[in-house]
Amino acid sequence: MTTAGPGDGARRTPPGTPTEQRITVSETVTCPATCPDCGAATDHHGVQTLLPDGRLRWDVESTCTACGSAFAACGGELPGELRDRMLAEHGPATLRVHTPPPTPAVIMRVLRATLGVDLAGAKALSRRVRDGDWPGTLPETELLARRLRAAGVDAVAEWAGRPGEPRPAPPPPP
Repeated sequence: MTTAGPGDGARRTPPGTPTEQRITVSETVTCPATCPDCGAATDHHGVQTLLPDGRLRWDVESTCTACGSAFAACGGELPGELRDRMLAEHGPATLRVHTPPPTPAVIMRVLRATLGVDLAGAKALSRRVRDGDWPGTLPETELLARRLRAAGVDAVAEWAGRPGEPRPAPPPPP
């Protein structure tokens, strides 16, 4: 289970437990923007969330303080620009597979089902997952960790933070 919010630590909960199924994992970002109605500078406020049902969702909204115009958009796959900004602002989360490492086939099945990659892509990504070199946003990484745990793999999403930034202590277990 990963606690909600950027910068929170991660801790493991057995897959499929009621607690894990109720937990949402979110990361936020603020992007400068221009109001399409009046041209004033404004900010878009965005969030990516791993919902309790296992879906990823993103939402962006803003309200212009100059003219009151409002904007909102949402979807499933996070747009590349927002994802890049989120990773730059918060740093990546990393997927860790603990020992004993599972066979690559188990990881590859989960990667193919979750990411929709072909066999060659799943093989390359499986190697990165086993090496601890699969970075992503915290919600993306936790989604993979949950699906790997459901397949019997001891996996956890860990927030990597930014260089030189102290890592926050995880909250106490519920």
